[in-house]
Amino acid sequence: MHTTLISADELARALAGPQADQVRVLDCGFELTDPAAGQRQFDAGHIPGAAYVHLEDTLSGPKTGTNGRHPLPDPGALARALAALGVGDGTQVVAYDNAGGMYAARLWWLLRWIGHQSVAVLDGGVGAWREAGHPLTTDAPMARAPGNLRARDGGLATLRYAQLLETRGADGPLVLDARAPDRYRGENETLDAVGGHIPGARNRFFRDNLAADGRFLPADRLRQDFQARIGDRSPADVVHQCGSGVTACHNLLAMEIAGLSGAALYPGSWSEWSAQAGAPVATGPEA
Repeated sequence: MHTTLISADELARALAGPQADQVRVLDCGFELTDPAAGQRQFDAGHIPGAAYVHLEDTLSGPKTGTNGRHPLPDPGALARALAALGVGDGTQVVAYDNAGGMYAARLWWLLRWIGHQSVAVLDGGVGAWREAGHPLTTDAPMARAPGNLRARDGGLATLRYAQLLETRGADGPLVLDARAPDRYRGENETLDAVGGHIPGARNRFFRDNLAADGRFLPADRLRQDFQARIGDRSPADVVHQCGSGVTACHNLLAMEIAGLSGAALYPGSWSEWSAQAGAPVATGPEA
């Protein structure tokens, strides 16, 4: 069972092996500025046997205008949608994208959130698959028998806006912001109406989890990097956020790889925080 990462060659062997019917590959490709791009890219070439899952249609819930750009989906609805794609309680799910895992990590976290542990991100994504000499296909995905996936409590911690507002400060949890440094500082904000960051939050750009080839850094390096950010705090005293609760999952995956389990997610993230009347906002570098 793979629970964090799987390599291209490991996935290829699994898909060619005797238990291939217990492996479900899901393409999570997406572009924040072009929501239809992921489906187009999937149609132009995807890992054989993969199905496409859309960030906003499957991996997010309804927006209200104040709950962020990608609210968490209803757990039962998510389980039913993935079961319809053939995911069952015993299925090894492999999520991939073409963006360094930023969208695949969202599916990884969501499945663990609803109690499914057999889920991994393809390390290096579709680029690593091609570099290893494995083919892509434009064939339409074959229908699979529905799985029996059901939503359960995966035990992953989340915080709501009111909780984080009440507990933030020196005695509260440490907030790690996964956005690019310029967005954290309040510069070049193009996705949300207000620029800046949650006061007291520290910046850990999710792409710093990756080596130059797009694969995750070794576990010991990730552990060193995150411990430098969180100091002597326990992972359970850390809350991850980003723009809308997507790339924060990349940092959660990186901490899991590093053996630093137990951090929480603020799903609404900056897009929810900045939409609240009177929410405190900080700009500039870390204080």
